[in-house]
Amino acid sequence: MVWKRAGLAMMAMILGTGASAIESHPLSRYAGTSRVLVLAAPDARNDRLSAQRQALASARTGASERDLVVVEAVGDGPEAAAIRRALGLPADAFRAVLVGKDGGAKLTSAEPIPPQTLFSTIDAMPMRRNEMRR
Repeated sequence: MVWKRAGLAMMAMILGTGASAIESHPLSRYAGTSRVLVLAAPDARNDRLSAQRQALASARTGASERDLVVVEAVGDGPEAAAIRRALGLPADAFRAVLVGKDGGAKLTSAEPIPPQTLFSTIDAMPMRRNEMRR
């Protein structure tokens, strides 16, 4: 619980908003506990979205080891729109965004991100290095 509150406070500082606004942030439930790969696309038939899903399918173990969850913001529904708005993503194009446990965007791409790139980015993060030492 302390980590979650610290994560919310960190997210509030990063985004420059108050804690109450952060609690309503669409990714706040992951703060301090999970890294999030946000996949945003205008619709489910997007080729880049499909390619990213395929790439991740073979990397489930690595994702789990790194506390990585995938959240999709696909289409124009209210939750998808809220996630895109919170991360400043366009509604009409594919984006993949790696969000750290601290709530900060660590990697953003208009192309699918290979799992090895995701994992090496995560493994270079100070929090992950501490996790690996424990």
